[in-house]
Amino acid sequence: MNTKLTLNLDTEVIYEAKSYAKSHKVSLSKLIENYLNSLTRESKKQTSVSPLVESLTGIIPNDFDERKEYRYYIDKKYS
Repeated sequence: MNTKLTLNLDTEVIYEAKSYAKSHKVSLSKLIENYLNSLTRESKKQTSVSPLVESLTGIIPNDFDERKEYRYYIDKKYS
């Protein structure tokens, strides 16, 4: 069900938003709807993280190769 919404925005913001929507072949209404939907989904997804998990965040580097490390461990263990 669609409902009308009236917004008061800066003229320049509206102009830029319309231009963006047009270049992405989407209506301004749909663009705003998608944005608001993403905001509400994001807030619903957030779960509480324990302090232990929070403290461990970022310890493993992004380029960590589990297979390589496991092969190294097996080679070391059985050689």
